[in-house]
Amino acid sequence: MKLSIGGFSFNNLRVEGKMDIFAYIETVYKRYQLQGIDFWNAFFADTTRPLWQIADDDMLHRIRQALVEREMNLVNIAVDRAHIWDQDPEIREALHQNALAHLRAAEIMGAQSVRIDAVLHGDDVLSDEALEYITMRYREYAQRGAEGGYWVGPENHTGCALQPDTLVRISEEVNHPNYGILLHIGRWKPPGDSFSIRNATPGTWDSYAIEGDLQAAPWVRHTHVDYRLIESPDAKDRLASLKNAGYNGYWAIEYNAPYDQLAAMDEALGKLKGHLTSLSA
Repeated sequence: MKLSIGGFSFNNLRVEGKMDIFAYIETVYKRYQLQGIDFWNAFFADTTRPLWQIADDDMLHRIRQALVEREMNLVNIAVDRAHIWDQDPEIREALHQNALAHLRAAEIMGAQSVRIDAVLHGDDVLSDEALEYITMRYREYAQRGAEGGYWVGPENHTGCALQPDTLVRISEEVNHPNYGILLHIGRWKPPGDSFSIRNATPGTWDSYAIEGDLQAAPWVRHTHVDYRLIESPDAKDRLASLKNAGYNGYWAIEYNAPYDQLAAMDEALGKLKGHLTSLSA
């Protein structure tokens, strides 16, 4: 059973100054006894800047050593503030340079994959100009990934990337073996809809979200599973549908509980294990 925990799950503890990157590694390893771990770049970057600046090489090598000592797999790094598209050419270039810095950091730390968003916010419609630029950059990053032994790609996370058609268009255009999608299961928003994934309640899966997962499935190489899914009566069916579509990667919980995050993760992890065990029964 390939399990991991996404770094955003402990964002409250990070903000409160109660968990740094090394405590995070030790918690996943010792408390939850997992060999897979997901990073979120806020744990090792200067987040006071508009574009989060990566930690220095000494810190990155210390992080790599902490993982090696525990024989842990750095399954994915979710990178914020280095998305590909912005209408301003100068901002685009600054974002590109930040993405390159994060790819270098991923190589130092031994990551198996890197999530770099296609867009931040903006219109529901992806322009031809944006599509051309985004696919060009993903090909470039994927080729670097091929040379470094990892893959790169987007998440259904922000902006028009919350529409499955957008990610399908991008994926078909990129067409590179070291490109893939980090699927946040069920996190889709129809064009023009004000629906918020954070405000959804268990059991509110609709046909758009279900179909979105299946549309993205050919390119999915990693997943984020939130508490809404874990608690949903449809949880086993949602996980099974992705598995039946050919997915065999890690299932990473991303759940930043409002309080008592460590205990909340104990509960969430136990429930996810139960769902996945039933799929193999």
